[in-house]
Amino acid sequence: MELLLELLTGICLSTLALCSFPDLKPPKAENVHWVSHDFKTILKWSAPPSNYTFTVMYSVEGSDWLSASHCIKIPHTECDLTDELQYQDKMFQADVQTEGSLGFDYEEFPNTESTHFNPYKQSELSAVTFSIQKVAERSVTLNISDPLSGIHTKGKQLSIRDILKKDLKYKVSYHKPTKKPWELEVDSNMPQIQKLNPGQSYCFMVAAFVPSRALPLQRGEWSAHICTSGSGVLDELDMGTVFQAIFIPLVLLIVVVIVLVFYCRFCRRKNKSPDAQTREPSGPAAQCSVV
Repeated sequence: MELLLELLTGICLSTLALCSFPDLKPPKAENVHWVSHDFKTILKWSAPPSNYTFTVMYSVEGSDWLSASHCIKIPHTECDLTDELQYQDKMFQADVQTEGSLGFDYEEFPNTESTHFNPYKQSELSAVTFSIQKVAERSVTLNISDPLSGIHTKGKQLSIRDILKKDLKYKVSYHKPTKKPWELEVDSNMPQIQKLNPGQSYCFMVAAFVPSRALPLQRGEWSAHICTSGSGVLDELDMGTVFQAIFIPLVLLIVVVIVLVFYCRFCRRKNKSPDAQTREPSGPAAQCSVV
């Protein structure tokens, strides 16, 4: 009887364990990949829900593996490695290791290594912001703001210019409305776009550009469009407005002058007649004779 009771107890405990933990096999991190924007770098992966945790290790150009201190036995499936990688022009690799948390012992927990990643050469660059500083007759001057990075040093948030320095250029795309755009590579944050048609409206876009990178990673995202409305007063007015503002007053002035000239001649001739000499000059005729 006691043997039967122990057997039933063992079966119940085994059933309870299977019901509570249906998948006792440690999950392996899948789809391990890097997500990096403006040098803020996060390692992400996927894994089925479980009570297991993960620890992230990283290596610099094949050196010894180091633990990411804030990514040891974490329950979630991402790790921010910005502080570890910074913006170094070096090749990094990460390793995501599954850690036991259920009290079950395994000879070896699964791990998954990432691809190699160089933050300086591979971090994607966000869209920049810019404004139109000056519009001249045949040129436009832009004012480009350097995007801020995910790197903080001594209490200061670095811009991508602080990191890339002379490697950072900008691509400027500009075009007339409905026309094919031109592209121009510039070094300055205040480039002057020259040889434009006077009075013509132009639309501009700007993107960060790093020519030292591999071709697919050279250019960042394009900014929003900003368009000029043309330069000069005549460009902003239509021909009807110009006609009303200039030609009509000029014509009226000419008509008034002609009328006055003929009127004064008429007055002089009238004053020279015999009847006009016997009468006292008065009214407009007197005024004309004075003239």
